[in-house]
Amino acid sequence: MGKRREARERAVQFLFQHDLNPPEDLEAALNHFWDSQRSAAISGEKGVATWGQPVELPPETAEEAAVRLFAEPLIRGTLEHRDQADELIRQHAQNWDLRRMAAVDRNILRMAIYEMLYREDIPPVVSINEAVDIAKKFSTQDSGKFVNGILDKIKGELPRPARIVK
Repeated sequence: MGKRREARERAVQFLFQHDLNPPEDLEAALNHFWDSQRSAAISGEKGVATWGQPVELPPETAEEAAVRLFAEPLIRGTLEHRDQADELIRQHAQNWDLRRMAAVDRNILRMAIYEMLYREDIPPVVSINEAVDIAKKFSTQDSGKFVNGILDKIKGELPRPARIVK
């Protein structure tokens, strides 16, 4: 899996957690999230469960740093522009109440909308494709179609080309 895909998946996981249980301190929550991701990866490599046991984590690897470097701006940007994303979702998700929508789908949509509106280094079609694939992986097969339908409508309203990076 590519580093950007992995970063997007991690970002969605954090956004999902944040959506269901908003932390008081974002910085502390992010640090805890990254530490728990590393701890889970290390225990998975060793095949040993570490629940409840303190774990001394080795320094962050270059690969982990690259994932975090791409994911954190996605997380922060998505949270910063969440109200705008939610409004676009409401406009385009006919007959769907935002709170009744699957939390995974809702957060995938929010992140993709943030990318499409504010990340000119990422073509909107890439954001859509990534969101659809992540929805299929973390939600249901129908979620991919649902996410694609909403994001495609939003893409049609963008003031920039869908396949070009600025």
